[in-house]
Amino acid sequence: MRPTTEHTPKTVAEIVSFHLKDGVDVETFQDAADKTAEAVRAFGGCLGRHLTCAADGLWTDIVIWKDMDTALKAAETVVQDPAFAPFGSMIDPTTVSMRHSEVVWQMD
Repeated sequence: MRPTTEHTPKTVAEIVSFHLKDGVDVETFQDAADKTAEAVRAFGGCLGRHLTCAADGLWTDIVIWKDMDTALKAAETVVQDPAFAPFGSMIDPTTVSMRHSEVVWQMD
């Protein structure tokens, strides 16, 4: 675990859960997700990203950012990159849930 103080910003997990639109091919969606990686990297401050899918079809995109300011700015701007258009077009917008949480513990 990394020690933190008041002067050390905590890393932040951006957790976005959603379902795909009916009829979306999973491989096509995963390819579209892969094509968003460069935009996320180029923004800076991303420490890692995981895309998961539960048995019930609930997808979760988890991005670890260096701090809350970076996470919030990225949430507003990164998704506007043209690389996100195919990825976003396959997501059912009525099912999207996003939150940002400080990482208070991690296993190294």
